[in-house]
Amino acid sequence: MRILLAEDDAMIGEVVLDALRAEGWAVDWVKDGAMAATALATGAYDLLLLDLGLPRQDGLTVLRALRADAGNANRRVPVLVATARDAVAERVAGLDAGADDYIVKPYDLDELLARVRALRRRADGRAEPEYAWGAVRVRPATREVTLAGRPVTLSAREWAVLEPLIARPGRVLSRQQLEEKLYSWRDDVSSNAVEVYIHGVRRKLGAGLIENQRGLGYRVPK
Repeated sequence: MRILLAEDDAMIGEVVLDALRAEGWAVDWVKDGAMAATALATGAYDLLLLDLGLPRQDGLTVLRALRADAGNANRRVPVLVATARDAVAERVAGLDAGADDYIVKPYDLDELLARVRALRRRADGRAEPEYAWGAVRVRPATREVTLAGRPVTLSAREWAVLEPLIARPGRVLSRQQLEEKLYSWRDDVSSNAVEVYIHGVRRKLGAGLIENQRGLGYRVPK
């Protein structure tokens, strides 16, 4: 999963960035609303974590513009608003502007991560906290993976490749789409990285789990 973090507080941003990356997610961090708008217009994201009190362009303006832009590929991306504005009117304004969930600062990191996972399940059309394919079971909340009941250890990037594919069996993701979930702006991307991590997943969980779709990408079969 690739997340855009829009947060102008350096201390909060560093802590949240580390927490999100520790979950194996790729994160791009911007520190003002204008940069957030540019990132949303040019990148592909699975979730936006948005502070309302951003400089240059406030978070509500960014959110309203995003939801109104029919040509933006991120228009329907789940948005978790995180802000110190705890008045009911502020929460209502954020939700009415198109936010999917709301968390008030100072917040507990475990709660933040749980809300991120819940938004991704909702976006994928799933309510259950576990994904399954044959004898493979995946629990995103704990990053536990089992094969026929036996625990399997995946690297952070093997996990990052597997999770979006198994979350929606049958959906094809291109190599570029998978790279976007693996790497943030500051990461170097090797030309065969996706193939290497998919090979690792297949070796640990079975060759049939991830299929090649010639000229298109990869999928977990239904």
